[in-house]
Amino acid sequence: MAATDFAVEIRNLRSTLDSIRAVSDPTALRAKIAQLSEQASAPDLWDDPDAAQKITSALSSTQSELDRVEKLGGRIDDLETLVEMATEDGGDADTLAEAENELTGIARDLGELEVRTLLAGEYDIREAVVTIRAGAGGVDAADFAEMLMRMYLRWAERHGYPTSVLDTSYAEEAGLKSATFEVKAPYAFGHLSVEAGTHRLVRISPFDNQGRRQTSFAAVEVIPLIEQTDSIDIPENEIKVDVFRSSGPGGQSVNTTDSAVRMTHIPTGIVVSMQNEKSQIQNRAAALRVLQSRLLLQRQAEENATKKAMAGDIKASWGDQMRSYVLHPYQMVKDLRTEFEVGNTSGVFDGDIDSFIEAGIRWRRGQDGARA
Repeated sequence: MAATDFAVEIRNLRSTLDSIRAVSDPTALRAKIAQLSEQASAPDLWDDPDAAQKITSALSSTQSELDRVEKLGGRIDDLETLVEMATEDGGDADTLAEAENELTGIARDLGELEVRTLLAGEYDIREAVVTIRAGAGGVDAADFAEMLMRMYLRWAERHGYPTSVLDTSYAEEAGLKSATFEVKAPYAFGHLSVEAGTHRLVRISPFDNQGRRQTSFAAVEVIPLIEQTDSIDIPENEIKVDVFRSSGPGGQSVNTTDSAVRMTHIPTGIVVSMQNEKSQIQNRAAALRVLQSRLLLQRQAEENATKKAMAGDIKASWGDQMRSYVLHPYQMVKDLRTEFEVGNTSGVFDGDIDSFIEAGIRWRRGQDGARA
């Protein structure tokens, strides 16, 4: 194996970091931190808890973004010093190995930060609302929908992102008809938006007593979470609200009161159901928030007709899948847009999907550039 040319590699790392700095603009970040810090120190900050939460969250997020850029610069400097130490007096194998590991780690972290700079869409910084629906494939599709939900929740858990399940509609035999959950972290929408589309699973069906191979589909929709400043006002006469009792797996009743809410936007036909909160008032508020988010996305698509609506028309059937998960006769997960693939299917279903998300973000930027 050829020896690593650390001089070239470090020069490449610095070049990448310079590109990231040009986009992230540390000077502007420091000015924003100073402004937010001043707002956060106001004595009446918590008189409005919602506004206070937004300010403190924005301050933490901006400070973290600046810290990532500055710490990577320091790590590159330390790596250069480590390499100089390792090459003195003929070279130190252990120190060189340490430098190799640190080089790999810095390159990985720079790659992740570089991807963040590609998230420049209007709503990329937002939290995300994810809806998964079982498609063609019967009980296998319902089971696949549940597998995908666990995959995304595990991905969020790996990153320390809080999540909140808003609604689950269980299938009769196994799995889910649909589920909706929030991922409460900055840029959750920017990252997960590339996961929207039809997902396809090929495996030996655990529900087929003859052990036949089954193909099933599930649809993933990702929308940005609404904020008060978005001004999506919905007249009351445009909303129909139905209440019903929450249910568990197999139609089992889990609530003795009519706390679940189904909200229909009459002009567009958009329907949102919520049943996972404890009270009807909480479910109604959650349903309205998701409905507003979907209408916001629709408005954006209408205002810019050259862009495809982010949620899209997802059929969850043959011919329009964006990713395939094959468990038989071989093991592979492949994104059909980016051509990125891995053989570790169990890792993917356990939430190890960052490489797919990164490839998707880079692919989307390339598509946007080609259309520009």
